[in-house]
Amino acid sequence: MTSSKSPFSLERRMNELRFRTVSLTAREQLAPNYVRVRLEGEDLTGFDSPGADDHMRLFFPAEIPDTVEELRSAPSREYTPLFWGDGWLEVEFAVHGSEGVAAPWAATAPLGARIGVGGPRGSAVLTGAPGSWMLVGDETAIPAIRRFAAQISDEAPARMVIEVRGVEDEISIDAPVAVEWLHRGDAPAGSALIAFLDALGPEDVVGEHPFVFIAAEQAIVKPGRALLERWGVDTAHAVVKGYWKRGEAEYHAPH
Repeated sequence: MTSSKSPFSLERRMNELRFRTVSLTAREQLAPNYVRVRLEGEDLTGFDSPGADDHMRLFFPAEIPDTVEELRSAPSREYTPLFWGDGWLEVEFAVHGSEGVAAPWAATAPLGARIGVGGPRGSAVLTGAPGSWMLVGDETAIPAIRRFAAQISDEAPARMVIEVRGVEDEISIDAPVAVEWLHRGDAPAGSALIAFLDALGPEDVVGEHPFVFIAAEQAIVKPGRALLERWGVDTAHAVVKGYWKRGEAEYHAPH
């Protein structure tokens, strides 16, 4: 699996850091606890997100301030850009309860509400073609998994495994392979994924030269890295990260 030269790489790039003001123009409820919103504005001209695992920062001020410094002091959270074009951007939110600032805004803000967008500051760009794919995450990783899944060829072996609370939280994802859904019920977030990863042995490797993406609550990192060791996957050919941390609203996913 790792004895010959890898057919792909992850290239780190720095992007021009820009801050933009956008308006909420549409909302689509994809599942009871999952929404997609459309943001629009002239400031989005030139917006780009080269890496499927990119993070941009959304700012939620009471009113749009006059300066970038004031905007950056507003409550904010990190999200993955999903789709974008000339003057528009779509973002998906996992919404559980009414705590925090971002999820309630995504679920209930009136159309026309304005927020700020910063970044993405940096990107890890997958170049070349992995021999196989292993995409694993919870609902917060669905946008990144969507973007990686769009790069999977019909010929490449692949597995996509996503943990959600229950069957009602399963959503449609366009990919060459079906999603394997794990239901955690009332157990802590990440528990079903951790059990899944711990049960995988060296013989379960998805194929030659795999790209492995694992992202969920911070507790996923240790079992995720252990899987890379069992499979003999170079960390340079994988992304394993905590997208959020239980009890820390301001946790920043590593880039």
